[in-house]
Amino acid sequence: MTTVTFHTQGSRITGFDAEGHSGYAQEGEDIVCSAVTSAVRLVECVLNDVMGLCAAVKVNEATAHISLRLPGSLSQTAESTCQNLLTGMMVYLTELHGEYPDFIEVLEAQ
Repeated sequence: MTTVTFHTQGSRITGFDAEGHSGYAQEGEDIVCSAVTSAVRLVECVLNDVMGLCAAVKVNEATAHISLRLPGSLSQTAESTCQNLLTGMMVYLTELHGEYPDFIEVLEAQ
């Protein structure tokens, strides 16, 4: 199962951890893992490559784990954009969980 944990401080999403293979299908044919990977990559690209924020990203391919944390002291506009992006990712993954409840779990941690 893939588990995605969104980290929050109050109502602010500060980042997420995604880990594990969903087990829906064999590696390379797993549509659930592909959907999660695509969402994670999109968020990371927007934050770092488009917005230039230098969000901290750690990847451990051996354990199928990726973590992303927002930098502190963002401008009001950047903070708003980041929160909308991360909230959208959370909604998307929660909907994916609704379709594939045995293969992805979405959690929040304070």
